[in-house]
Amino acid sequence: MHFKPVSHCLLLLAAVGILSACSPAAPPEEPVRAVKVLTVAAGTQLAQVEYAGEVLARVESRLGFRVGGKIIRRPVELGQRVKAGQVLAQLDPQDYKLSEAAARAQLAAAATNRDLAAADFKRYKDLKEQNFISGAELERRDSTLKAAQAQWDAAQAQLSGQGNQAAYTTLVADVSGVVTAVDAEVGQVVGAGTPVVRIAQDGARDVLFAVPEDKVQGLRVGAAAQVKLWASQTTVAGQVREVAASADPVTRTYAIRVALDAKDALPLGSTVSVTVAKAAAGDQALIKLPTSAFFKDGNASAVWVLDTASMTVKPTPVEIVTADGNEVVVLSGLRPGMQVVSAGVHVLSPGQKVTLYQAGRVQTPMTPAAPASAAAK
Repeated sequence: MHFKPVSHCLLLLAAVGILSACSPAAPPEEPVRAVKVLTVAAGTQLAQVEYAGEVLARVESRLGFRVGGKIIRRPVELGQRVKAGQVLAQLDPQDYKLSEAAARAQLAAAATNRDLAAADFKRYKDLKEQNFISGAELERRDSTLKAAQAQWDAAQAQLSGQGNQAAYTTLVADVSGVVTAVDAEVGQVVGAGTPVVRIAQDGARDVLFAVPEDKVQGLRVGAAAQVKLWASQTTVAGQVREVAASADPVTRTYAIRVALDAKDALPLGSTVSVTVAKAAAGDQALIKLPTSAFFKDGNASAVWVLDTASMTVKPTPVEIVTADGNEVVVLSGLRPGMQVVSAGVHVLSPGQKVTLYQAGRVQTPMTPAAPASAAAK
């Protein structure tokens, strides 16, 4: 009987062991992650964007006849250089010459009637001076003469018009330049105004290229540009001369023209690369961060901002303007001086403790971080 207290103690210890085995283990502490940060700095965005373009004449004319007819001659060919006044094409002028001859005959008839009316008026004027006829009779003869003169004037104008029509059957170059396209052949019947030959005028040239919708807002007339020939690597300076007001309905891109100096006679049709200085609208102070600093927070883009007092991170939504290579332009949501996590953003959680990463070691105390690039100079 004296062993009973010992058995009670053993039972009590066994119960304690079972209860301790059933209780959950304490959760491990969340690890303190090392992060890279950038100090936000603001400036005016000035990015260099490169596009492929083509050298064109500043003015390219599509020339056509001012009358319709059948082409009987076209002495110029594609790529040929022409001078002002040179014949480009010829229509069959036979019908227009017949109309001119008819108008000349009408003019001769009108001249005969006018001369007859003038002689009649002179005779009746002499009779009036001798009081052989009344004044009303002389006025009738004067009216007849004026009507005959008006008929002659109309016939003269008709003859001039028919003469012009006959002259319009010959298409001549109004400027010097290079034939860049031929749109009609000998034997073809064309209407008035139908393009027959396209001429690129001599003089200053443009570079034409297209930009997508998300890039056109940063381009403005007067912006500087660098144009480089792909064939020879020759580089010349240019200036944005024209920005299309609407997008192409098929490609949804905007046509941009860069004006070149008249002395920079780059070959027509040559392929070039165009580097344009793209400034932000209104020269706003914008922030540029690497793409690795961004993550999706619901439907918004966000970054992790470091709280230097508690060494924790919190998500901050931002408004993005556009991308520039491996960097993203931020319009709002950040202020200069903030510190943003630039790498490993997808393994962080709100309020998580972090330390600053340095190459070769992890440092807990706060150290200055490299500023984010805000402007590409």
